[in-house]
Amino acid sequence: MRKTLPERYYLDHFHEFLRFFDGNNAPLLCPQSRKLIQQFRQLDADKQCIIARAANRKYALINRAHFDYNEIHAPQLQLDYLIESGWFAPAENVSMQDFAGVVTKNDLLAYLAAYPVKERLNQLKKAELVALLFEYIDVHGWPETLPRTDYLVKTFDRSLRYLLFLYFGNTKGRLNQFSMRDLGVMRTRADAATDQARFASLEDAQAAFYFASALDEMPYWNDTVLQQAGRADWPAFSEPASIAYAEKYLHKLGVRLLDSDRELALAVLEHAPGDAAREKWVRETFKDDKETARVALEAIIDNPGSDSLLAFAEDFYARKFHKKRTSALTDMLRSSSKTLQLDISQNQHVERGVIAWYKRRGVVAWRTENRLWRTLFGLTFWALLFEQDQLVTEFDRRPQSLKYNRFYDTFANDIESLLGGLHSSESLLQHVTKNAATHYGKVNSVFMWRANQLDTVRALLDNASFEAVKQLLKMMAQDYAGLSDGFPDIMVLENNQLRFEEIKAPGDVLRRNQLTSIQRMQRAGFDVHITQVDWFSDPTQPYVVVDIETTGGNNGYHRITEVGMVKMVAGKVVDSWQSLINPQRHIPSSITRLTGISDSMVADAPLFSEVADAIDTFTEDCVFVAHNVNFDYGFIKQEFSRLEREFKRPKLCTVVQMRRTYPGLPSYSLASLTKYFDIGMERHHRAMSDAQAAGQLLNLVHERLFAQQAG
Repeated sequence: MRKTLPERYYLDHFHEFLRFFDGNNAPLLCPQSRKLIQQFRQLDADKQCIIARAANRKYALINRAHFDYNEIHAPQLQLDYLIESGWFAPAENVSMQDFAGVVTKNDLLAYLAAYPVKERLNQLKKAELVALLFEYIDVHGWPETLPRTDYLVKTFDRSLRYLLFLYFGNTKGRLNQFSMRDLGVMRTRADAATDQARFASLEDAQAAFYFASALDEMPYWNDTVLQQAGRADWPAFSEPASIAYAEKYLHKLGVRLLDSDRELALAVLEHAPGDAAREKWVRETFKDDKETARVALEAIIDNPGSDSLLAFAEDFYARKFHKKRTSALTDMLRSSSKTLQLDISQNQHVERGVIAWYKRRGVVAWRTENRLWRTLFGLTFWALLFEQDQLVTEFDRRPQSLKYNRFYDTFANDIESLLGGLHSSESLLQHVTKNAATHYGKVNSVFMWRANQLDTVRALLDNASFEAVKQLLKMMAQDYAGLSDGFPDIMVLENNQLRFEEIKAPGDVLRRNQLTSIQRMQRAGFDVHITQVDWFSDPTQPYVVVDIETTGGNNGYHRITEVGMVKMVAGKVVDSWQSLINPQRHIPSSITRLTGISDSMVADAPLFSEVADAIDTFTEDCVFVAHNVNFDYGFIKQEFSRLEREFKRPKLCTVVQMRRTYPGLPSYSLASLTKYFDIGMERHHRAMSDAQAAGQLLNLVHERLFAQQAG
């Protein structure tokens, strides 16, 4: 049943939003935001509706012509009153950011046409067009083509944005999230929200808001504004929230300033908190003053702020001052890597291809990457993360301690007690299984729920060193921001020995976060390798050549009537599978004339749901091949989707491959190619016959490729 909202739902939501500031967040209100709440509550309901409607708009600029709502009595008169009362003002006072959010690029081009513009406008981005328009407005005034009487600026917008920032903890939160919650579109965590202050103090909240807002506005700043920002007196930042936003803002500001005022840029980066700014400052300082950079690097090495910053400092110091010729990333690739030759057909799903390669050799492997470790971390520490460290509002996803990377600092005793009370892999598995069963499906920002959630966790705990697992969990607790991603792609169990592998296809590079995560895993006691893949045409790669017949060409509406598949290894058919399918709809007469398949033929045939398991098993670990592969693959994928199941296979198209290996033929249709190469067909447009023919085309492709490879 479709949910509906009451007539003035947005006003109810606005009152709910404001009640948040009657509790423990009241001390975070600045005088302007406190005044906004007080004055709003003194208005009558119609005027409150206008304010609430305007508050739901993303930008400070609104078009009053869009406010003729039926549930509001005389809305334009209400707007006139609110203009006189100072709630709205003429559009001349709008910021570039808000103006850009409301007007289109075509609008901007039309407005700029009123001025003697010399710039080539079509080459400019929207933000650049807005900045240029405001430059002309400063000199020539507003263009007559701009309907200023329709546009109004919310004078309360800055105070409203501050309130939204306090409520949501970021500048992206919007009041329409209340509506999405009530409609069931957005899932929230009302069970975990408590009345607690989001920021440590008013000063902390205002500083965080200053830096967060400036980050949003920065794309619209020209060099003059950037330089003014670089010389401004920034708010003090001493608490986790304001420090986190200051890190992002000052790093970005310093980088932007490098092109226009290098000296100022270096000063900003030098005084900015955070690893990113420190690293950038060292790199840029090295270009001008190597001795200062050397001293700074030695200081970082002696007292590093994080493992990531230490890795940078040691690597940069060795290469720039000890003449080391290769980076730590290169060294890692060389020292701990092996090379695996994989069939070129796997180039879109390389990790899946490596797992299948191992499986064909009797070795078990799992796709893990970040998913395994985030799941284990979240389920191990669930009570601390989502019960003790409760959310500020139901819309929050990430607990405060993770958001500001202070999980261990906040819960050190509880974390040590929990880990100390777990004495074996079995006890840890029992602990996470209990939490998974209790909290399955609950919204969280650490991991995504899915079927078979604990399969890889169980495989890890069954085969890894328990002490290594505990050590890594503690590392994640101590620095979740630095150790929540970059984990190796797969986990491999071979000869009863567990290892992790980071898979690198040709052209892939090892990123810094991956290096750091691998080093920490090795420090904890895990065996971690890098597997580099070389592409080639592998004659032992299994292929399943597929052809389907359908009721029509649109896989969103039409259905499959027949599936034919042949499995091929080293050019030979090793298995086959074929079945008519009941499409549960009429087969058009034109399709029957083409394929020979009629309604009566499929009346007693199985439904797709009844053969889905067989198709899934038959095609597992194979390359999916078809003539115009996207047609056949798309239909089968759609059928699995209707069953709420995933179907993913690497694909190969015999049309594309024949064009590449046998260029210049008059036609590449299946009928034409079979005739040209004298390939026999029992019946064109029947699934098994067409699949067998496409299989012979695949052999022709491989013969040409293997010949080129050998030559």
